[in-house]
Amino acid sequence: MMLKSRKIVVAAAIAAIAVLPAAACSSDDSSDSASSSTAATSSAAPSAAESSAPAPVATIPTLTGRDTAVALDTGFTDALTALKLTPGVVGGAKLENGSLVFPITGGNVTYYTPGSIQPYVQGKIEHAGAGFSLTAGQTVVDITNLTIDPGTSKLMADVAVNGQVAATQAIVFDLDGSTLKPLQSNPDGTAVLEGTRVLISDTAAGLLNKTFNTDAVKAGLLVGIAKITVNTK
Repeated sequence: MMLKSRKIVVAAAIAAIAVLPAAACSSDDSSDSASSSTAATSSAAPSAAESSAPAPVATIPTLTGRDTAVALDTGFTDALTALKLTPGVVGGAKLENGSLVFPITGGNVTYYTPGSIQPYVQGKIEHAGAGFSLTAGQTVVDITNLTIDPGTSKLMADVAVNGQVAATQAIVFDLDGSTLKPLQSNPDGTAVLEGTRVLISDTAAGLLNKTFNTDAVKAGLLVGIAKITVNTK
């Protein structure tokens, strides 16, 4: 029963170029006039851009807790079994109802109306001290200090092999937000972002294959679906 639980565990100016040819062909007076006009247009552009920028639906400048839970996909846990990799948790991470849960320790997040700006979820979500491990024989890989960057759709982490640092804040998971559900606000003072697909990155696949002497870990393997819960008060 313990082994089964462990197997389940593991597992975001070019307009100025158009006037340059005309300015180059003009007389000195025309050039001066064009330059003045271009300068005026350029100076006005930032204010126009600022006024057209969409207002965020929600902004949390300092995250104060709650967690990121990844509901593990059976394809991922089956792959671990086939590779004879034994998973485990590190630090404050834990297993709850088939999801690997990492407590949020800091960061910030801003959410815009989907389609109004890209990316419409921005910020950084930190999980200091927490992570998971993969073990085969005497080899142990720890993946800790997870950082989610929704703006780049990447999840970074520190990686250690048998206690020795192998990588610092390497991209271990790619995040696919195409299935992300709209922001959910709850009466208990929390907000939830759910639906992002968590995938093994090229970096993680290469590192794990090298460490465990295999070629079976594939980039793009679905790890699970993420659910991020944050305090709004």
